[in-house]
Amino acid sequence: MHASLAGLSVGDAFGDQFFLHTNRHLTALDAPSPPWGWSDDTEMACSVVACLHRHGRIDQDALATSFATRMDTGRRYGAGALELLERIREGHPWRVASVESFGGNGSFGNGAAMRVAPLGAYYTGDPAHAAAEATLQAEITHTHIEGIAGAVAVAVAASLAATGTAETMIEAALDHVPGTHVRRGLQRARSLGKATPERAAQALGNGSRITAQDTVPFALWAASRHLDDFLAGVRACVMVGGDMDTTAAIVGGIIAARTGIDGIPSEWLDAREPLPGWLEHDPAA
Repeated sequence: MHASLAGLSVGDAFGDQFFLHTNRHLTALDAPSPPWGWSDDTEMACSVVACLHRHGRIDQDALATSFATRMDTGRRYGAGALELLERIREGHPWRVASVESFGGNGSFGNGAAMRVAPLGAYYTGDPAHAAAEATLQAEITHTHIEGIAGAVAVAVAASLAATGTAETMIEAALDHVPGTHVRRGLQRARSLGKATPERAAQALGNGSRITAQDTVPFALWAASRHLDDFLAGVRACVMVGGDMDTTAAIVGGIIAARTGIDGIPSEWLDAREPLPGWLEHDPAA
């Protein structure tokens, strides 16, 4: 789980650098000048990890409180997430606030998927349990079936990656993801074989719409193509543009669940901003 969190945070921080105006001259093969700040992807993933440490499962009330109280608005949260978490912070029940978001339809954004890879690694080799707990953590902010499906797919992939059997991650995800747009994207991903990242992104999306269905299929494709090569996996995400920090966070979290922390270059770990102090000093984490 901690290796996956490290991979997620480094992927997030690397991808996030390419949004900065001063770094627009960079290419995916470049390593930006440190330090690399991370985004809401990492902040929320840290809450998931702390919850699993403290409770041994997803306690939805505790996790909702952590998401809301730990939220740093400077971490580029989306407008919908900001509004929802601010309501929870003000005392609104998360079950009501989440259902009421987006006109009562719930969110189908990629936020529940971007933070969940460490949870999948926590349930190593138990994809059914990973899928169930991924659903619980997703429901706090994403009640739409697409948002949940994206989280389930990533958690199942990371659960298998941690066992070293991730070659079948897309097939395994399809065993647990309901019949949704995310599912159809994963089915398309199976047929892309050795396509270039650009071709895969054209077919699957690159996260530019910030939806689960526009993000997760490409991320699982990239992770499955680069199971033992962390650098190639996250660089593929930057090559295709879109929501680069989120796709790189998902891919980094899955690959690191397989390779362990040694699969992440030490210089990239050093370049990444340290994880939040509240996680480092939490006795349960």
